[in-house]
Amino acid sequence: MDIVQNKTFDEERALYGSEGLTVADCAFDGPADGESALKESSDITVERCFCNLRYPFWHDTDLRIADSEMTENCRAALWYSRHVEITGTKLHGIKALRECDDVTIRNCDIVSPEFGWSVRGVRMEDTTAVSEYFMMRSENLTFRNVRFTGKYSFQYVQNAVFENCVFDTKDAFWHGRNITVKDSVVKGEYLAWYSEGLTLVRCKIEGTQPLCYCKDLKLIDCEMTGTDLSFEKSEVEASVLTAIDSVKNPRRGVICAPAVGEIILDDPEAKGRVVTCRKQADKTKCEK
Repeated sequence: MDIVQNKTFDEERALYGSEGLTVADCAFDGPADGESALKESSDITVERCFCNLRYPFWHDTDLRIADSEMTENCRAALWYSRHVEITGTKLHGIKALRECDDVTIRNCDIVSPEFGWSVRGVRMEDTTAVSEYFMMRSENLTFRNVRFTGKYSFQYVQNAVFENCVFDTKDAFWHGRNITVKDSVVKGEYLAWYSEGLTLVRCKIEGTQPLCYCKDLKLIDCEMTGTDLSFEKSEVEASVLTAIDSVKNPRRGVICAPAVGEIILDDPEAKGRVVTCRKQADKTKCEK
């Protein structure tokens, strides 16, 4: 593998179409303001590099990026690429990841509006992210130990598993399908409206009007705080370990909680049941 080290590139398509190349301790920056430095390249390793120009990694295959920085000027850094691994890196430009396949992200710092649109097969671990419309229309996601802050996350996502995560977000999982969230904290308003096949296991849920208009919704041993007007028009089976502020017109299913502050049933189509439960000796006893 050829090595390029300790160089600065600012021209257009500086390393276009490279194959079998290691780029180490380099900067993509300068007055020529060139774009697309490594476009259409394959088998590329980038280490300890500074990326301050636009569109550096488009249509790449077998790309590894480690211990590098993509600044806010590094717009739309990775598009249409396959088999990508990113570790220990700052991704701070808008739209940093889009239309990519088979991506692993570990120990990264993401500050990128519209990050991760229409990507397939993303594994993200031990990473922080700040974004809006995060991961929209993406599928086959596996997240572990991810801390996210921002609005409108995971909309239209399909086939995803999230474990040990903290999401401080509103409108998360809208129209999502086949999603499992385990041992996580989800804060925000209007959680998961119009979702289908969402399962939350041992999660802490906080925020107004969660989980409305859902189909095939399951909550298993979850906690709910500040969750008023919950489950409106949803098909739900829920085991909740804490009191719920209020439940409004569940379409069908059973919601089991120690207490509910208010149960609103003013829709003739609301056939769901709300029962009070208390945990004893690992067995749930429910009473009407």
